[in-house]
Amino acid sequence: MLLTILLQAAGSGIGYMGAALGAGLAAIGAGLGIGKIGSSTQESIARQPEAQDDLRSSMIIAAALIEGVAFAAIVVCLLIVLMK
Repeated sequence: MLLTILLQAAGSGIGYMGAALGAGLAAIGAGLGIGKIGSSTQESIARQPEAQDDLRSSMIIAAALIEGVAFAAIVVCLLIVLMK
């Protein structure tokens, strides 16, 4: 039922606006999340410099996962726009 509603909305102007809003929110959310991870990691490194390597690798893994989710959300929004 939800899929039919989404497909009907995709054909109208509201669908395009919703897809653009969704892509924008995904990009903004990913940027904020990665920024928060980076700032927390820098703060942790300042407190415990000996744990720098472990913290950096954890930060890179978390940032990659967030970036992957944001990329998937943007792809879904583009699919909504390009489906006709």
